[in-house]
Amino acid sequence: MKEYEVIIGLEVHVELLTESKMFCGCSTKFGASPNTQVCPICLGMPGVLPTINYKAIELGIKTAIAFNCNISSFCRFARKNYFYPDLPKNYQISQYEEPLAQNGFLVVDGHKIFLKRIHIEEDAGKLLHSSEKENFSLVDFNRAGIPLLEIVSEPDIRSPEEAEKYLEILKHNLEYLRVSDCNMEEGSLRCDANISVREKGVNSFGIKTEIKNMNSFKSVRKALSFEAERQISLLNKGEKILQETRLWNENLQITEEMRSKEEAHDYRYFPEPDLVPLKIDKELIEKIKSQIGELPEEKLNRFKNQYNLSYYDASVLTSKKEIADYFETCLSYLSNPKILTNWIMGDLMALTKEKKIKFDENPVSPKLLTELVKLVIDGKITGTIGKEILKEVFNTGKTPSEIIKEKNLVQIQDEDFLTKIVKEVLEENPKAISDYKEGKKQAIGFLIGKVMQKTKGKANPNKTQEIIIKYIKE
Repeated sequence: MKEYEVIIGLEVHVELLTESKMFCGCSTKFGASPNTQVCPICLGMPGVLPTINYKAIELGIKTAIAFNCNISSFCRFARKNYFYPDLPKNYQISQYEEPLAQNGFLVVDGHKIFLKRIHIEEDAGKLLHSSEKENFSLVDFNRAGIPLLEIVSEPDIRSPEEAEKYLEILKHNLEYLRVSDCNMEEGSLRCDANISVREKGVNSFGIKTEIKNMNSFKSVRKALSFEAERQISLLNKGEKILQETRLWNENLQITEEMRSKEEAHDYRYFPEPDLVPLKIDKELIEKIKSQIGELPEEKLNRFKNQYNLSYYDASVLTSKKEIADYFETCLSYLSNPKILTNWIMGDLMALTKEKKIKFDENPVSPKLLTELVKLVIDGKITGTIGKEILKEVFNTGKTPSEIIKEKNLVQIQDEDFLTKIVKEVLEENPKAISDYKEGKKQAIGFLIGKVMQKTKGKANPNKTQEIIIKYIKE
């Protein structure tokens, strides 16, 4: 049996975080009623003239810098001519021979994956299909004209798993750069994959297929795995692989033929006559470069070293830029990285997940969280009560001090009062006393828990333990 090698290249389309479209002033906000965010320009009416959204250009340059690309000092837009129902002009304004940037790379597990090009174009509209029985489609042009960044890799990816990891790293960086929200459910990030197989040791490429309609990174991995097996099976049977575009069927978990590449039309690119070429000088590049800041891997390594965190803790805290920023703002109020890490990664992130909100929508400010944590550290409230107060702060917006005062939650420090409660607990639990004397140290925890129950979590745990041990030994 012959051994084969998988060759993969990815084309990623990213909607840019601009307030207006690429060549007109229409809003890019997601979720509006169909065909309410359109104008004569993005609808392709006769006689209209597009104008360039320079915010989109700046975001494209920022991405190119972060991905180690050579940025063109001169580039221009081109018309890509083809007909499709959701493309109102019957051509797409894109870039062809003179893209924004070329020859960058990303590192995935120590392996450089090179980028062929990064260019800017406009998105098409969206088709809404009815059921097979009704058999009609509607067109929503709200998306038509939204700025897109296309990031094209070289065929350097060697497994479906590496393709998934590449996409995760790409998305993580794009989110940090604030160039896109990368929300695949809303279509902000879409991926087409090119895949071929060849015998190991052979330098030439095999016949490739393109796969579309993948709505998650997991789907990309599954589609590529299926397609690799399909192609290898054909070759082992002596059959030919056709150059074609295939769709991923999520329900059946297979790729299906969409169209043959031999039937594809020539796009007849030519320079866009209504837009001036772009000249990008070094001063602009340097200005944008100074705005980039730390990227995810750099921040993760700094968090590990500077704050003495484990790889896991550092990776969770840097998984989103807003979480990392929140953590470091907390440190400006309270210099205790490990305790803050536990509160953020534990209770606070659990609350955001429970409420199904993004972390940056969390109502507990760094100042409020650190105020609460200080109260626990100083022994004014127990950790158990602190967790309950955090929920209250999250739900009401009140400060920890206000909640403690309203509910009389200050930790009980009075030794006479605690001694009285401890004596009651010891009388009620003679077996736990015997267990402790027999060397079962966990019995102390059980007894402390009973004291906490009687004091509604307000007893000072350290003082409680001291009193329990004192009376057990008498």
